[in-house]
Amino acid sequence: MTVEERTREVHPLTLFAPEGARLLMLGSFPPPRERWRMDFFYPNFQNDMWRIFGLVFFGDKSHFLTDDGHAFREAELRRFLTERGIAIWDTAMEVSRLQGNASDKFLEVLRPIDLRQTLALLPSCRAIAVTGQKALDTLLTLVSVPSPPPKTGEWTEAALDDRHFRLYRMPSSSRAYPLSVEKKAEKYRRMFEEMGLK
Repeated sequence: MTVEERTREVHPLTLFAPEGARLLMLGSFPPPRERWRMDFFYPNFQNDMWRIFGLVFFGDKSHFLTDDGHAFREAELRRFLTERGIAIWDTAMEVSRLQGNASDKFLEVLRPIDLRQTLALLPSCRAIAVTGQKALDTLLTLVSVPSPPPKTGEWTEAALDDRHFRLYRMPSSSRAYPLSVEKKAEKYRRMFEEMGLK
């Protein structure tokens, strides 16, 4: 089946870019719309990103869940990320799902992020954190980094033109990634502390 015969999806969200953001977190691409619980990043209830944030900043993985525990509190997430100076976006702007599911393994990136344009909108950004292997693989086609790339939970210096920044390689927040949410939170906590965001 050719790309033309498969469904091409354009990213349905816009860059979340609080003024003065110092960290840009980049995932791969949102899951299919039927899996969403809100109109924001990491909307799949089975994805643990916002539980990781709850553990890191509040010691409670349910902090950003609604009272009934079935969705995320989007308005509070947006407010919190704005206060902390954390921007959110993805590395793929247009994709084809080879299996029609949310798995990065079956995601073909047809058009990557315009990183120059994105960083131009984030003049205070000093670090990029990729939140999974697909995001890392895509970003590595766009920036200059020493070889080999950083191990999970670590960072290296990276550059795009004359813009230099830290590139953090973080564990995926997908439950398919074989690490407990608590262990993932430890790695994210270290990054936020190093960035002065915790």
